[in-house]
Amino acid sequence: MEAMRPFTVLLLISLAPMIAQTADEADALAAVQKTFDGMAAHDVAMIRASMLPDARLYSVRAANAPTGTALDDFASRIAAVQGTVLERFTSPPKVSIRGRMAQVWGEYEFLRDGKFTHCGVDSVSLLKTAEGWKIATIVYTVETTGCKGH
Repeated sequence: MEAMRPFTVLLLISLAPMIAQTADEADALAAVQKTFDGMAAHDVAMIRASMLPDARLYSVRAANAPTGTALDDFASRIAAVQGTVLERFTSPPKVSIRGRMAQVWGEYEFLRDGKFTHCGVDSVSLLKTAEGWKIATIVYTVETTGCKGH
């Protein structure tokens, strides 16, 4: 048991950076989660509240050219979707912050009516405003193969 103590201490020290999260990191991640929650609720106001007014989303699909969408178009499309939608990270995303700029990067899965449709990576750029962290851009891949658990 005594021999395991140094190993346990080393393990805890090496895991601490992955577990520890600053208030800004938690708040930036909460802004992304607010977008996911707004999507699930088909709530245009919640989606808009988590983003800058001129925010843009870009999807990257296989060999196709990336496609851009304005915030209002994205929010309207999500609100019009029939049935349930759920987007969630499949592992803890990486959050990087420098001053009033943040980046959230993580693998996600997307389910519609409880059924898996695709996965990918979300790369979310945020800026800290007087109201808190707001999403400026979301760039995401859309993949149907190589997805965790599918």
